Amino acid sequence: MADAGILLIRLVIGLTFMGHGAQKLFGWFGGYGLKGTGGWLESIGVRPGVWMAFLAGAGELVGGALFAAGILTSVGAALIVIIMLVATFTVHAKNGYWATANGFEYNLVLIAIAIGVALIGPGSYTLF
Repeated sequence: MADAGILLIRLVIGLTFMGHGAQKLFGWFGGYGLKGTGGWLESIGVRPGVWMAFLAGAGELVGGALFAAGILTSVGAALIVIIMLVATFTVHAKNGYWATANGFEYNLVLIAIAIGVALIGPGSYTLF
């Protein structure tokens, strides 16, 4: 049963991160693509915006895929943690803890899940 639980967590978190990466990279799922995301990043002082949007999107896409598949799960988790730490310190920390005020609550939950799964391991249900 524990392996099924870990698989559920890996799939939901990993596929969600892949979706966010696709939003940034390709403009899929209502995203703004590299140019739009890069413009927003520049507006908050992150430069060069398009390059940083590419790095964030690629990290989300690759990290999410590794995490979901259970392949190099620790690497996928590390990418997720890095992206969430950057988001926390560039956008959310100044707003406090709670997500209702655009704080870092949700980022911290995702960090805890990624680290927890990396420490536990991917379980038996992986692609390899």
